[in-house]
Amino acid sequence: MTIRSIIDAGNAEAIALSAPNRSALSYKGLRNHCDQIGKQLASQGLSNSDRVAIVLPNGPEMASAFLAVASYMSAAPLNPTYKKSEYAFYLEDLKPSLVIVEENSTNHVRAAAADLSIPVREAKVKSGSPAGAFELFPSAADIQPSNLDHEALVLHTSGTTSRPKVVPLLQRNILASTRNISASLELTATDHCLNIMPLFHIHGLIAVLATSMSQGASVCCSSGFNALKFLELAKEEKISWYSGVPTMHQTILLRAQKQPEAARALGLRFLRSSSASLPPAVFSELNDVFGCPVIEAYGMTEAAHQMTSNPLEMGKQKAGCVGIVTSPEICIMDSSGNQLSPGEEGEVCIRGENVTPGYENNEAANASSFTNGWFRTGDQGLFDQDGYLKITGRLKEIINRGGEKISPLEVDNVLMEHPDIQQVVTFAVADKMLGEEIGAAIVMADGKSMDIGQLRKYAGEHLAKFKIPKHIVFVDEIPKGATGKLQRIGLAKKLGLED
Repeated sequence: MTIRSIIDAGNAEAIALSAPNRSALSYKGLRNHCDQIGKQLASQGLSNSDRVAIVLPNGPEMASAFLAVASYMSAAPLNPTYKKSEYAFYLEDLKPSLVIVEENSTNHVRAAAADLSIPVREAKVKSGSPAGAFELFPSAADIQPSNLDHEALVLHTSGTTSRPKVVPLLQRNILASTRNISASLELTATDHCLNIMPLFHIHGLIAVLATSMSQGASVCCSSGFNALKFLELAKEEKISWYSGVPTMHQTILLRAQKQPEAARALGLRFLRSSSASLPPAVFSELNDVFGCPVIEAYGMTEAAHQMTSNPLEMGKQKAGCVGIVTSPEICIMDSSGNQLSPGEEGEVCIRGENVTPGYENNEAANASSFTNGWFRTGDQGLFDQDGYLKITGRLKEIINRGGEKISPLEVDNVLMEHPDIQQVVTFAVADKMLGEEIGAAIVMADGKSMDIGQLRKYAGEHLAKFKIPKHIVFVDEIPKGATGKLQRIGLAKKLGLED
């Protein structure tokens, strides 16, 4: 099975993709679309080994572009809100053969791609076309779908003490993950999901889109998350489930608590949460308001998303736990590589067919991340006596802002480009809504000064909005650890930003 072959799972006339105020795309239409796009790309000399960057807004065209590209070569989805400098970094790293953009788009990726001599092509949507249908080139050439060992998807994971790392995922990695997720959620062809996740994230791409396609189910592709319209759209679409990050659930909950009858009337089979820890209180309130199981899962890019999930059966979920192993092997390991017993705390480690073969062109990261075939997640946790995994902390310095993973070093490097700044350390600050926010300790050069507004304005010119520090502290000297090294973890407390 490959991404192209899973699309064959759906009944030809059944809906595959839908969108508000658009006619739906059937599975027959989706299959034809994927094959046409594959042949159009082949007409430009692209093959199974090429990468295609996709910079499209959330919606059905983004969904179908991923499925089409990943059926025949490697898809590299990128956040459409990046600045030019960010695109330059990612494009130079990924070396795609083509960039797909929205028709008439003025996205910064055009300039970044031009500087690197990477061709850009608009996805042209004809008036009246069903959701997800578009054209790239007028010509076509023969091409065979990718095989199990071909790369299907490539994403960056946030770096900690180094630059963000390239994570290639093979067809077999993604197919293993879709099997695991669909089994844990007991998905069938009758399910209909409302996608509110960004489709440049592993969560939306795999947990929602690819997994639904593998079961012949359907996905409504929204233009983005809108808490105010969620209940109305969910009702119109007659959805059976949705998946989101805790911040999304919290904002949905605020609306649903005011309309409990409408929330219950949706008749959701379950709702799913991943990408960050779901507060136990929110878990309980979601359960009460929607009257369905709340399934918290644990995933990461390197594992093609899901590693554990709470059981689907009502009452079997444990608040504060990310569930039981859903297929890949998971163990808790100490720093010496010894596996620990239930109840003992250590690093969560995984192995299995869903795990990436390794970071691209990064021997040092691979050497530190893999131990005897086990991938070290950087998360600290333990298994309880019932086999449920509890994440207790983080060994890595990545900032998890409501599911958005931010490299503190990336923010450091951008701010350090300002000529008046002498030193920067970016770090995580606990946040009730997002889980973590971004903090930055700033040492100004001698005789120089600036206010918080000026700093944020500068950051906004070089970083996507979600990477701009919320908590900014100007200090004479950044606190150091016992060894004299700058330490991000615990810095928020030292600076009085946390209790």
